Amino acid sequence: MASHEIDLSSALWRKSSYSNGTGGECVEVADNLPALVPVRDSKNPEGPALVFPTHAWALFVRSL
Repeated sequence: MASHEIDLSSALWRKSSYSNGTGGECVEVADNLPALVPVRDSKNPEGPALVFPTHAWALFVRSL
């Protein structure tokens, strides 16, 4: 693992409550990591995740 990569192996992922019920078009977030909120596409769980600082994620969610 490169030094700039973040270890997400302990992330507890959950789907957005606004995702559809068929399993597609879902966004998953993990909110159990201190200071970070990773976000990924549930159709590609082994793919990349966007990782936000908690304060930036909170501002994003509040703005919605």
